[in-house]
Amino acid sequence: KIKLHSNDELRQRFVDNTVPQVEILGMTVPDADLRYDEETGHYRFGEIDWQELNEVINGRGVCNHERLGAKRKAWEEGAWVREAALAHAEKQRARDAA
Repeated sequence: KIKLHSNDELRQRFVDNTVPQVEILGMTVPDADLRYDEETGHYRFGEIDWQELNEVINGRGVCNHERLGAKRKAWEEGAWVREAALAHAEKQRARDAA
């Protein structure tokens, strides 16, 4: 009983919260079937392409190379932060041991 809401409920909340933010930013959601339902106060969206999602999850998405490149670059450029944190921890350990 850890999960309080179903995946469908969580998805609906996500869409209801995200679409207005996307619109404020002047962007559009790539769903031709997306519409606001006045009666329920929720956005209605089209069928989810689970095959496309599975392709992305399995590393065969359209932007996979770009995504992995950005992740690799962030890791490499963040090395100094990890090194500084490690040096600080070692300095703390030495101070505590003294």
